[in-house]
Amino acid sequence: MTACRLPLFCGTALAGRIERVEAQLIAAASEAARRRRADTAGFVIPIAGGVASFAEESSPFNKVAGLGFGSVPDAAALGEIERAFTARGAPVQIELSHLADPAIGALLTERGYQLASFENVLGRAIDGEPGRATPPGVEVRPSSDAELGSWLDVVVDAVAHPDTQGVPSHEEFPREVIERAERDMVAAGVVRYAALRDGVIAGGASFRMAEGVAQLTGAATAPAHRRRGIQTALLAARLAAAAAAGCDVAVVTTQPGSKSQQNVQRQGFDLLYTRAILVKQP
Repeated sequence: MTACRLPLFCGTALAGRIERVEAQLIAAASEAARRRRADTAGFVIPIAGGVASFAEESSPFNKVAGLGFGSVPDAAALGEIERAFTARGAPVQIELSHLADPAIGALLTERGYQLASFENVLGRAIDGEPGRATPPGVEVRPSSDAELGSWLDVVVDAVAHPDTQGVPSHEEFPREVIERAERDMVAAGVVRYAALRDGVIAGGASFRMAEGVAQLTGAATAPAHRRRGIQTALLAARLAAAAAAGCDVAVVTTQPGSKSQQNVQRQGFDLLYTRAILVKQP
């Protein structure tokens, strides 16, 4: 940390804003999955300032997000979403910020929810135009619809080579599930960027902007092109776009102690808060 930069402080107001836009993203992606499937299996149910979402079997959007900054959910509301997940043979997974109302954690454990894992939310203030860092031979630009297939190949392949440093994720998703989820995120309005190295797509990234928050919703580099500065270039391009759009903060979610967390902290991101992953089996 340089002497001229103070760490970004996160109080309950900022955490509530971040969790609110996270809930909006999950809801939009879940609705996109429902349109793609053209059936009634999916649902998005508002609950105490957050949303309960079921997109399809094994989807990463099957969760309760944004809970804890509106009100404490009552037993009837929790019972409704628990029955909805159980009817689809799925567990209820709640992502609860440690800055949320403490009464919610006590309520969930009383109802049989168990701690499964953690994830970290990191943020960086956006104050002015961030510096652009593009290595020689690398071009970063918005990704067109015409190259969606190539962009997906790079991003989905990166999931097959997960980060092994730090606390492992409690979830694993098949390739086809990840590809459908990425398509649903695109349909939900994320902005995609591609990094080309010597004219070939070497990396892909995406982000979403809402309420002044730039959500960095993923970035990946093909194994053959790693350690070439592509991740840094993709980050700089998205931060510049977020600054131009008037966002005041950028956020990213990582596994605790992971290489991803280490990389973004090197780029000026600070640990804002941790989410506890609480699960109740059907």
